[in-house]
Amino acid sequence: MTRLARHVLLIGMALSVPLAAYAQNGNSVAPARPGSDSQAAPAASGASPVSAASSSSAKGKLSTIDQQFVLEAGTAGATEIAASKLALSNSSDTQVKAFAQRMVADHTRLARYLDAAAMHHGITEAPSADAAVTGSLETLHGAAFDKVYIQQVALNGHQKAITVFSTESMKGNDALLKNTAAKALPIIKHHYAMAQQLAKLKGIAS
Repeated sequence: MTRLARHVLLIGMALSVPLAAYAQNGNSVAPARPGSDSQAAPAASGASPVSAASSSSAKGKLSTIDQQFVLEAGTAGATEIAASKLALSNSSDTQVKAFAQRMVADHTRLARYLDAAAMHHGITEAPSADAAVTGSLETLHGAAFDKVYIQQVALNGHQKAITVFSTESMKGNDALLKNTAAKALPIIKHHYAMAQQLAKLKGIAS
């Protein structure tokens, strides 16, 4: 079995674990690689999300669509984690906090496998969260925070992520990245369904 085949198999097996199986241990997720936004460090203002691929010596080995996936999937995951970390401190709603805790656990786990796929191609720079999104949430608290978090992150964020992962799973050229996207897609779709339910409970249009 080739090295690439082993990577595909290991990542595929890991991401195939049913959500219910690892949701029970959502607070016991192994740490992401040092410096990664999968550890929920918000991006500094003005940080460029394109730096991860542009600094990679392996950039030329990936097609444009695969490069775009690495950038957008990394930013989406880092933003989800950073924003959900804010929800744990800025929200006063138990249901919103429960959703946010689930997002931190699940997206941290997903980020680990995306990191592994990116590192296989020599992309080692950690992705950054979208500073515009996290910045819009930092000063909000209570119901005001909940509304923006649910609209921008839970709903819009997952809608965009579904598009990003669907595109890679169908049109990607790199086998490892394509497989990783396909395995992660059902999880992201489930998150979006959860977000729709939460929005309905809170009277927020989805």
